[in-house]
Amino acid sequence: MENIDQNDLRYKEAERKVKKIKNFYVFTFIYFAVNIFILFLNYRELEPGQTIWSLKYFSLPIFWGIGVVGYGMSVFLPGFLLGNNWEEKKIKELMDKEKH
Repeated sequence: MENIDQNDLRYKEAERKVKKIKNFYVFTFIYFAVNIFILFLNYRELEPGQTIWSLKYFSLPIFWGIGVVGYGMSVFLPGFLLGNNWEEKKIKELMDKEKH
């Protein structure tokens, strides 16, 4: 196995990516836990003859779910939205502006 230097740029990048993936998993778990709890509470409050299958009960999970999907795309498909190596290009651009 390769000796790992914690100052290595590749190590820092891999560590940053692992943290992003972990945060995505935590965010997704919270999304499911909170929405299941809210749907359960809404189900308990239903009057006889009402149904849970209404847009008002699922609007929060739908819109929050769109946010989860967007966050997942930024974690697992970083080049999808801003292109490959966008961060590096932007850093170089800002550094060049700073010089002048």
